Parts: sequence; structure tokens; C-alpha cells
Amino acid sequence: MDLNVLYFAHVRERTGVARETLQLDPGATVAEAVRAIVDRHPEVERLLPSVRFALNGEFVDGSAVVPPGSEVVLIPPISGGAGTSPSDLVESPLGPESMELLCDYVSDSSHGAVATFTGIVRDHARGRSVDHLYYEAYRPMADRKLLEIVTTIERDFPGVRVAVRHRLGHLEVGEIAVQVAVGSAHRRPAFEACAQVIDRLKEEVPIWKKETGPDGSEWVSEGA
Repeated sequence: MDLNVLYFAHVRERTGVARETLQLDPGATVAEAVRAIVDRHPEVERLLPSVRFALNGEFVDGSAVVPPGSEVVLIPPISGGAGTSPSDLVESPLGPESMELLCDYVSDSSHGAVATFTGIVRDHARGRSVDHLYYEAYRPMADRKLLEIVTTIERDFPGVRVAVRHRLGHLEVGEIAVQVAVGSAHRRPAFEACAQVIDRLKEEVPIWKKETGPDGSEWVSEGA
């Protein structure tokens, strides 16, 4: 059977391709698919301890059975790091106007607080100078996971409303990478929900960050 495999960030750089099709026996597991990938791209094996697997847009372990025509993605460690959608990945620049739209979205006559977070590209990281960043995402899964985070936090904090935007593509130092706005009747749940949004975004949404500086480029969280 055919299996479609997608590669991102430093896994893609190891394989030299963004996607390919593998032939597997019917009833094969994700672990067997990964072994076939390693047989074709031995340099990927050293990354496996830090890689997660997604099958048709959902995280799975190696025992999951692969249906025919499926899509498997090797998910490297995640770096987390228009309109009025509560969760959005955008390639256009973010600024005061986009934050104003997010704040308008989460505001309500019953709310007495709006907490916001803005993440900005800085000129250094882990002792290295940074000239610019590049963000890429496994878009179908990233969109769904971002909306899932918003929905879950709004459920866990009754009465809270959440909006998030994250940039993709090339960002210069000083540009905004992410904006979060949370509206609530009181300040404490607004602050707590805002912190949870950005923490979970960095941990769960498949977005990767490549840092470039005078001494070269590096995918953040690369395990090799």
C-alpha cells in the first residue's frame, strides 16, 4: 500500500525532500513505516529520540496501524514559538492594528479585563547573535491544534474568550512573531489563561523556528 510521508525543519534537511511516497505491506504500523524511512534515509535515525509521529493529523505512537493512503509526518521538537479568527497562522506582518482586532474579538460587556501577550524577535538566543528567523508549520495539523488549544482553555476558564495569531515565514529582528489576547470578567483568569495559551502553543502546535545569524543557521530544538 502507498504511504505519503511529509518532512519538516531539520528532518527535511536530513532527507533532502519535503515529501515522498513509500510502499508498505497492508496492516503495517507506524514503527514499521519509520523503519522504512530510516532504511531510505539513515541520517534520520539519530533524530528519532526527539521526534514525534503524526498519522493523518493526529499524534500517535509506533504501534498505530497505518490505513492505506495515509499521511505520516515526522514531527521534530516544536519551537514556539487577517480577519478576526480566534486562532490564526498568518504570513503578513503583525502590529498594533492586528492586536486591536484580537482585543475587540475577546472583549465583551461582561468582561472587566483583557490580558495580552506579544512575542517579538530578539537579536540573540542561547549566546548567539540572531539576524532573522524563519517559521514554518505543518499547516493542517497546526490550524487544528491551535483551535483545539483555544477551545480547551475557554472550556477550562468559563467566561474567558481567547484569540491568537502566529506569524509564518521570514521575520526580521523587532518584528512580532505571536500575539495573544484573552478577555475575562476578572484579571486573574485572564492572566492565567493567557500564560497557558502561549505555553501550550510552544509545546503542542507543529511550528518550527530557524534562527540565522553571523555564524550560520540552526533549527531551534534540533536534537542533533
